[in-house]
Parts: sequence; C-alpha cells; structure tokens
Amino acid sequence: MIKLSNVTKKYGNFVAVDSISMDIKQGELMVILGPSGCGKSTTLRLINKMVTISEGDILVRGKNIVDIDDVELRKSIGYVIQSIGLFPHMSVEKNIATVPTLLNWEKETISKRIDKMLELVGLSPEKYKEKKPAQLSGGEAQRIGVARALAADPDILLMDEPFGAVDPINRLRLQREFRQIQQNLNKTVLFVTHDVEEALLIADRICIMNHGKIIQIGTPEEISINPKNEFVKEFFKGEGILSLLSRKKAIDYVIPRISNESKSANDFNLKEVITLLLTGEADELIFKEGHLTLNEISRALRGEINEFKE
Repeated sequence: MIKLSNVTKKYGNFVAVDSISMDIKQGELMVILGPSGCGKSTTLRLINKMVTISEGDILVRGKNIVDIDDVELRKSIGYVIQSIGLFPHMSVEKNIATVPTLLNWEKETISKRIDKMLELVGLSPEKYKEKKPAQLSGGEAQRIGVARALAADPDILLMDEPFGAVDPINRLRLQREFRQIQQNLNKTVLFVTHDVEEALLIADRICIMNHGKIIQIGTPEEISINPKNEFVKEFFKGEGILSLLSRKKAIDYVIPRISNESKSANDFNLKEVITLLLTGEADELIFKEGHLTLNEISRALRGEINEFKE
C-alpha cells in the first residue's frame, strides 16, 4: 500500500531522513517509534508531499507520488496531528465535512457520514455537531480530529503523535478505542510516536528510527524479545515484555471453572490482571468465565516468549 525505497530528505548539509526503505502492507498499523529528531515525523510528511523528497522513491497504492497531484494525494489520505488542527471558526460538523465537501459529495451523504463518524469515535451527533473546537476538551477534540480524518473514508491514515497532548487517562482510552476502530475498519495506518507503551499497545509492526535511519522493524513481540542492538534495548529499558501484556486479553488465559462472579475477564487486559494480583490480597482472580493466578499466567507467557527467542 505504501512503499519507501532508499528515501532521503536533506536540509542543506543536515540529513533528516537517511536512505530508508520500508513496506506498509494493506490494512496494517505500522508505528514509527523513536526519540525526538529521529526523522519519524519528516517521514510522514514526505508521504503526503508536505515535504519534498531529496532522493529515492515513495509509492502509494502502487503509484509514485511524484506522478500524483499534491492536492489529490492529500485528499485521498487521512491525516491526524498532535495539535489536532481543527478550524476554530467552524463547528464540529463543518470540520468533519471538510474533505467530503472538497470531494463534492452530496449534502445528505455528508450529513449521514458526519453522524456515523461521531458515533464511531463515541460522541453523540446531537450533542457535538454544533459545538466549536473551543468548547471541547482535549480528548473530545482529538476524537473529532480522528473523525475528520476518516470522514472521506480514506484507505490510508497518517497519524503524527495524535494523542500526545491528551492527559494519561484519556490517552489510554483513546489508544484502546482507536485500536478497536482500526481493527473494524481495516485501514492502512502509519502512526508516529515516541511513546514505547503506545507503540506496543497498538502496533501490528514497529519501525524504530534514530538519526534519520531505520534501526529495526518487527512485531512488538520480536522487537521486545530480540532487540537488534543496545540502542533498541536501551530505548525499551527492559520494560517491553511487561508492556506487551496490555495487548493480551485476560480472557485468553482464564482457566475454565464454574463461577457465580459477575465480572467478565473480557473487560481486562493481562497487565491489569497482573497488577490486581500483585497489589491485592488474593492469589487468584475469579471471573464468571473461570480464574487466573500469577503462576498459571507466568507459565503460559514463558511458553509464548520462547517462541520469539532466536
């Protein structure tokens, strides 16, 4: 869906992106992870031609971007940034309608699409359509930003630190909700972040960059368990394996047993369950589907980790 071949971006003598190559598959959520100044945001801007490439080739949907009109390319790709970028003088409704209007959609079609997008990101159309950006909380504004990016139903979505300005509680909620939205819509997503936990939670694959170069590409499990070098190992600081637990559903590890408990294991990820076991007084948690203990979880995880070890 997106292919970068030996792509370089220079600003005078400074090399922001240094001969990188990667393939983002259709329906994949690829996260570019790295420290500030590593070239990850520049890479995103090269794809939608907000920044001009110095060397190499970028193909989108099999076509070189140099052969695609800049405006047409950008209208076909959803784009979400940390500062959200909502037009302050326009209502939520008009903000979401921006690209469909540029594409000359019918008014009725646009109206239905706005309602559908607001519902998709968990906001009531009746309550939010007429609001202005200044009337929204940070989390609400970020949801509107995602809704606007998805409004024209693009098959590609570029996201640059989209949840970086949101408070930790709402950020985690947005990350989980976006992951669910992505799984339902099957978009091709390139997502930039410097947050290891965020990358491990949402990514299908992770591309780690430093000083404009790609250091390692792999699944969260592959990179956490088999870091390529000391930079990758230090970047995760040994916490990668623990962070991976946020990706795992507790229900997949439940030992079946008849129980009258009302709580469902479907409501928890494995990291939350282990936290409850370590901080609580009980040595097991009982759910209506069965029970979980640290010993049983540990044994199952050791087997999974061994599958990824070289």
